[in-house]
Order: sequence, then C-alpha cells, then structure tokens
Amino acid sequence: MTLKQDRTETGQRSAPPDHTPRLRLKPKAPHSGHVDGAWWPRSDDLAAELPDLLAVLSVRLGRIDRVLYNLNEWAKSLPKLATGGRLVRLDGYLRQPTNTIEVLGLTGGRIALLVVPPYTDADLAHEAMMTAAAPNDTSMVGNLLAIGAQEQQGPNTCYHPTFRRRVRRFAS
Repeated sequence: MTLKQDRTETGQRSAPPDHTPRLRLKPKAPHSGHVDGAWWPRSDDLAAELPDLLAVLSVRLGRIDRVLYNLNEWAKSLPKLATGGRLVRLDGYLRQPTNTIEVLGLTGGRIALLVVPPYTDADLAHEAMMTAAAPNDTSMVGNLLAIGAQEQQGPNTCYHPTFRRRVRRFAS
C-alpha cells in the first residue's frame, strides 16, 4: 500500500494547470539573488495567465493568498481571482518593481519572479529565464532582461523593457 503525499500545508490538493506555464525556479534553498526564478507569460492579461502559474507555485507555497504586480505592465484586472477553489487577492502597485511579480502564500512563503514580457524573442526569453533560475545568480531584474539586448539594439542604446514598449514594438 502506498501513502498519498499531500504537498500543501492545508491538506488539500491543488488542481493541476490547464497549460504548463513557461516557468523556471531556483532550487528550493536559502534565498539568493533578487528573484526566485522567471516566468514568461503568453499575454498581458494577468487574470488569464495566473491560474496555471499559481497551480504550479502552490506546490512550493501551499495555498496562495496574494499576488503583487506592477499596474503599468498588465491589462486592467479585477482585485480578486477565483482559482484553486479559493479567492486570491491581486494587488497592483505603481511602485512594484518593473518586470516582477510576488506571489505570497497563506502561511507566509513568498516567491519573487522576473516576468519576461510576453512578446520577447524566444532565444532571449530562454536565456533570461535560465539565468534567473541559476542557483547562485544575483543579477538584478534589468540586467536579466538586457541579456542579448545590446547585440539586438546596438551598444549605445539604453534598454528598459516593459510590456507596453514590447507590445508597441512588435505590433508595428
């Protein structure tokens, strides 16, 4: 007879994601660096993107309580999201660091993620995600997203990516 293992703190299993999120996390270990990994959403619709991400992160955090995000980087969203059988608070702030989200667990756990803009070139996104998830990486968010940007834009160009700029660039 095998024992069932429950990975959440509350004794309830979380539903598996409908679509596997493009996510890389650092190994579960003492905190290192500015982020705990990277996430590459498929759109700027936070309410559509979060359920699958939160289903995966709940394995590490248990029940999810809140998500903190930068208001300027996502399409308008409701203040709460029903996912995993409960409501999760979505708190948008203008001062939330750009290209990041923080996912807070009900028991106090926290995961900070680099958010790679959805329309980023696949090779650049992959490189940024792998670097952000490296166990000893301490790169700042702006540096992680600038990987390969100098070759793409020229050596004297200042690169500060955000969703809105990336969308405008690729929509033209």
